[in-house]
Formats: sequence, C-alpha cells, structure tokens
Amino acid sequence: MEEKKETEKISTEGYEPEVIAFCCYYCAFAAADMAGSLRLNYPANVKIIRIPCTGKLDVIYILKAFENGADAVFVAGCLEGNCHYLEGNIRAKKRVMSLKKMLEEIGIEPERLEMFNMSSSMGFAFAEAAKEMTERARKLGRNPVFVKKDGDSSEKNIA
Repeated sequence: MEEKKETEKISTEGYEPEVIAFCCYYCAFAAADMAGSLRLNYPANVKIIRIPCTGKLDVIYILKAFENGADAVFVAGCLEGNCHYLEGNIRAKKRVMSLKKMLEEIGIEPERLEMFNMSSSMGFAFAEAAKEMTERARKLGRNPVFVKKDGDSSEKNIA
C-alpha cells in the first residue's frame, strides 16, 4: 500500500496541469487579450482556443480535450443577455451542465469542467478563471483518462 503512495508522489512531482480554455471570439477571447495587455498574471499552462461562439461548441470537442490530456477545461463566453449570437452562451451553459453530469457518471470529476461568462473588458475575470481552473486541476491531480509518459508516448487508463 505504501509503495503505491510513493509512486503517486513521484508521478505528480513537478506536475503542472494542462488547462484548455474555449473562448468566444467577441468577449472571452478579447478579455484574455485584455488580461495580456494589462500584464495580468495567469498560468502559462492555460491554452486558449478561440471559437466564434460558445453556442457552437459541441460537447465532443470538450471530451476530446480530456481524451487528449487536458486536466481541466473551461468554456468562457459572453455575459448572459449579451451574446453576439443571441443565446449561444445560454446553450453552452446548458451543454456544460449536462456534460458535468455525464463526466461524473463515467468517473471523471465534474469540477474539471466549468463555464464562465465575461465581457471583453473583463481581463481580470479571465485571469481569475484561468487561475481558478489551474488550481482546481492541481488539487484534483492528473486527468484519470490520460496519463502522459516521458517523451512522446502516452498511455490511456481504461479503469
């Protein structure tokens, strides 16, 4: 039993979680840009994927992010009522809530996924969301679906 704990310690040593942020073009991506312009600090391990609207983000892309090694994923869209595509952010919120339930059913902590709403001028909100998701991922540990090995090889856990 102690041997297993020791190997777990070794495998998380120097661990920096990989966080994927799906950001709508008009608000959240602009907020990320604003965070950079204001020189706000947020974790460098957050990878931003710009999308036209969170309402067009299919759950398959979020699942693929987890399958490909993301330790946490967040979807960042416009403030409710201010979506450039009318109700895209509301549809995205419903999808994220539904997917969180699905993740729990398949053994992945639902806390690894979150939806944030922000306007283009809310650089601070983007930086805080990035920090929050990185901290969550750090506390939860590595993605249970994907375990990275040294080099290019990877091993998927099916347990």
